[in-house]
Amino acid sequence: MIKIPTTKTKIEIVTDNKPEPKQNQDKVKNKSEKKQNKAKPIFESGNYRPDVVSAKVYKLKSAFVKNSVFITLGYFKHNDVIRPIEIFINSKDLTRAPEYVVLTRLISAIFRRSPNPFFILEELRGIFDPNGGSFKAGKYYHSFYAEIADVIEQFFFEVGILDQPHLMPASDNGVVSESVIKNVTDEIEKQPFDVNSLFKICPECSSRTLKIENGCDICVDPDCGYSKCDK
Repeated sequence: MIKIPTTKTKIEIVTDNKPEPKQNQDKVKNKSEKKQNKAKPIFESGNYRPDVVSAKVYKLKSAFVKNSVFITLGYFKHNDVIRPIEIFINSKDLTRAPEYVVLTRLISAIFRRSPNPFFILEELRGIFDPNGGSFKAGKYYHSFYAEIADVIEQFFFEVGILDQPHLMPASDNGVVSESVIKNVTDEIEKQPFDVNSLFKICPECSSRTLKIENGCDICVDPDCGYSKCDK
């Protein structure tokens, strides 16, 4: 029997400690700078407020509230950037005053501290009124807060915080061809008409019998007779 001697082999790992070429370092540096530029906020977050600010006042008539409301939006220019600073809502209806105070303080805090406060428009438009929405100037609003969002957006356009689009798409009150209008009209005529879809839910009898007549919510159910203006 022949024995074969075993030999131990050593494996050495050789690492290349040569520095990376300067071109590769510049590429990595440029990529990191691009990432930082993409994440750069629109506004500098903080609680800075000058002693004097400019403001615009808007009068809002809504079917969701009894009296008209006056919305005051303040703004100022800081480091060549126009940014919103605060909002106030005033009305004769004192029963909703605490609601307006909470709403305006939250929105004002977002204006001052958030680097991108434009998300508040989408959040306000996503609030639904339990009694149903309402049409105004050919546009459907889910709640009173959606109308406030439109006022804030109009304010952003007028003071130059946002660029107002000049051309609107065809699906958004733009120019629509006659063939498209005819197709839509034919589809509407084919669908069955539901009279109850024109009414909102009455807070008194909980039936879908509430309609707006002369600017006042009135229940058409003779057994109920609810009227918002009688209160």
